[in-house]
Amino acid sequence: MNNKNEIHFRKANATDIDIIWEIIQQSIERRRKDGSDQWQNGYPNLQTVESDVEKGFGHVLTVNNDVAVYVALIFNDEPAYSSIEGAWLTTGEFVVIHRVAVSENFAGQGLAKKLFDYIEDFTKSQNVLSIKVDTNYDNLAMLKILESKGYSYCGEVVLAGGVRKAYEKVLII
Repeated sequence: MNNKNEIHFRKANATDIDIIWEIIQQSIERRRKDGSDQWQNGYPNLQTVESDVEKGFGHVLTVNNDVAVYVALIFNDEPAYSSIEGAWLTTGEFVVIHRVAVSENFAGQGLAKKLFDYIEDFTKSQNVLSIKVDTNYDNLAMLKILESKGYSYCGEVVLAGGVRKAYEKVLII
């Protein structure tokens, strides 16, 4: 990716839904090819994306106005996180990262890592200092990103019928 690319982080809107769904389907297939059972049971689906956008949870990273990465950011609401085998670092307000998906057209360009920088800035702008996220044990790419971005392993949560590794990062303003 050259330096002339314009990268922006913004809320997703209804006109983004088709491309977001395409990107999610690519990610579902990528997880399947990697031998993972994450996202292989009909979730996330088109209704998930529509709901994310409708509720204002959906966000996109664009490169030259093309949607490259999708993420759902949810404030203080992940019922599965109330029961953790382990312990969260904080008990106050938090942002949950769900459904990170990178378009095949932009894979391997470091955009998922960039996304996490934008998420941190966004979270701080909302005066929230904790980000929580979970991922499958076999999602090595995401585990690597979380480690490189300074997320702390907090334990396990059960989500969508499976055990997930749970992480938190406490931000400093």
